Formats: sequence, C-alpha cells, structure tokens
Amino acid sequence: MTEQLGIGAVGIGGIWSACHAPAWEKCPDAKVVAVCDINRDKAQRYADVKGVHQVSSDFHELLRLPEVDAVDICTSNKFHSEIAVAALEAGKHVICEKPDAINPTEAQRMADAANASGKTLMTMRNNRFSPGGQFLRGYIDTGALGEVYAARCGWIRRRGIPGKGGWFTTKELSGGGPLIDLGVHMIDLALWLMGNPVPVSVSGATYCKFANDNAANDSVHSVFGEAKADGVFDVEDLAMGFVRFANGASLQIEFSWASNISQETRFVELRGTKAGASFRDGDAEVYIEGPNGTQCDLKPRTSGGIQEHAGFIYHFVDVIKGKAKPTIVPADGVHMIKILSAIYESAKTGREVRLD
Repeated sequence: MTEQLGIGAVGIGGIWSACHAPAWEKCPDAKVVAVCDINRDKAQRYADVKGVHQVSSDFHELLRLPEVDAVDICTSNKFHSEIAVAALEAGKHVICEKPDAINPTEAQRMADAANASGKTLMTMRNNRFSPGGQFLRGYIDTGALGEVYAARCGWIRRRGIPGKGGWFTTKELSGGGPLIDLGVHMIDLALWLMGNPVPVSVSGATYCKFANDNAANDSVHSVFGEAKADGVFDVEDLAMGFVRFANGASLQIEFSWASNISQETRFVELRGTKAGASFRDGDAEVYIEGPNGTQCDLKPRTSGGIQEHAGFIYHFVDVIKGKAKPTIVPADGVHMIKILSAIYESAKTGREVRLD
C-alpha cells in the first residue's frame, strides 16, 4: 500500500455524490483512483470531471487493479455483501454504505470474509461522528447519566419516499423500507450510547399506506434513488417496534418514509437514573436536576465540525493506517441485521421473536 490510500468506488449514485465523494476529495491520505457503476456512462461522467483514469461497469475489473487499496461500496443494498466479500477476498479493505446487508446470512458472510482476509471492513455509521453524538458519548462515559435503562429512537418523515418505484421500494433489491433504510442510523446510535447492550428479543409491526400517494415530498433526503412511475413498491412505509436487552434495558423504535405528522425528525432519547439525554436532528441535550431538585437542561453547542460521513471515512483511513481502533467491527453489523430481520419476522407473524 502506498502512503496515499488508493480508493476504488463502486456505485456512482446519489449517496456517493452527496456524501462519500466530497469526503474523499478532501482527505489528504487517500485518493479516488478508480470508479465503477453498472451504468458506465455515469461512472465516466464522474471520472471525466474528477480526472479519474480507471472506469468500468464490472466491479471485478476494479478489484484486479493493484492501485486500489480499498473499495467504497455505494450500490443498492442487495449487492453490498457480494461486492464486499469479493473485495476482501481480493485483499482490499472495504468501507460500505449502510445497511451492512439485506439479511443476517449475507452480513455473516461479510464478517467471515473480513476475519479470514485480515482486512478492514467497516459499514457506515455516520451519526456516531456527528458533534451531538460525540458530545453525548463523552458525557455518558463519565457516568453522569447513571444506568441507562430505557430509550426511544426514530426517524419519521411527513413525506419522503426515496426513489419511489425504484430499488429503494423493491424488497428484492433493498431488503425493506424505512426500517432497513433509516433504522440502521438511529438504532445504531441508540445502542452505541446505551453501551451496546445485548438484544434478546424484539417485537414489531409494519405498515404500507402511502404506496399510491402522490403528495409532493418535503424531505431533502427523498432525492436519493431514481423513481420509476411504473415501478415496484412492496416494502413498508412505517415500522414500529420494541427491543429488550439482556441487562433489562429496552428500546422503542419508529421509522417512516411517510406519516401524517407535523415535520420530519430523527431522534434518540435516553432515560438514565441520574439524568436523561436526547439527540434530535443533530442537536444534543441533557436533562438533570439542579440544586434543591430543580430541573435543569444542558444544551451544548454541537454545531460545526466535519460532515458526519466525512468523519467516518477519515476514521476508516486512520484505522487502515494503524492510527485508530475501529469504532465498528463486522460483528456489530451482523447484530444489527439480526435485529432488523427479527422485527420484520415479528411484523409478519404477530409474535415476539427471541434472539438469544
């Protein structure tokens, strides 16, 4: 590996253009040296603008390039595991956009390939690198919240269905709707702030009520994916659930692409024995008792800093270069997909699903 990490990008779509590419372009320790997309013209257009000389429509070609040290996967969910396993077996490090995979079997394949190769595999958990998330983790690590025994998390939109009719709303390609699309973000942040308790059971319910709704999207996030007027919509638009942990703690969840609410919000709320805390739309707050039992709120300034995806990408580079230990390991991804899959199973059967 050269001093500057050579990055090969697979999937030159919305998440690559909006979040990954800008971060790589500003990273002094890495450089995008190859791009790949099944739509070769799309990859070529990016390459022409950015001066990338290696362009392909087959990721296997990219994996054969010796100048590629690490692969950044930004494809539709179905192909995450296939590309990641192939890249790891080819001796490449892998950073992958969430979710890790569309089912636990594929997530485990990725983890096994990473362990066998000795290479780094990290799937995007950008909210851990938000200023609000970083503040809360530091505050919790001091013990100031006490025992965190219960939590709520969610990401709910008024109207924000991404790429309606495209791969986002096609279960074969996505693995599900807002639960697997948005749930990874806030469930991961909640688990991380709770100290990564071991889940033992889940129950859930899913709904699809807005597949035929033509109201205008009001979410900036709905631009991801390519809509198809005559496409497929066979996933949920709302998921709700409940997770129990081995230490007695619990977590309520709610994720939607479309709901009749006032406005979009993403949040994690924590209940501790000494204090409470929340992360809402990037802002952190702590709820404590002051002198004589008075109620006090702590609202730190958590704006600014680097963009969340960039923080995770720079951390990935530091891990490869031996400057940091990974904030997420392959086993974490397996646990996440097991939780999501169990919620889908519970929604289908109407029964609680045990994980232990």
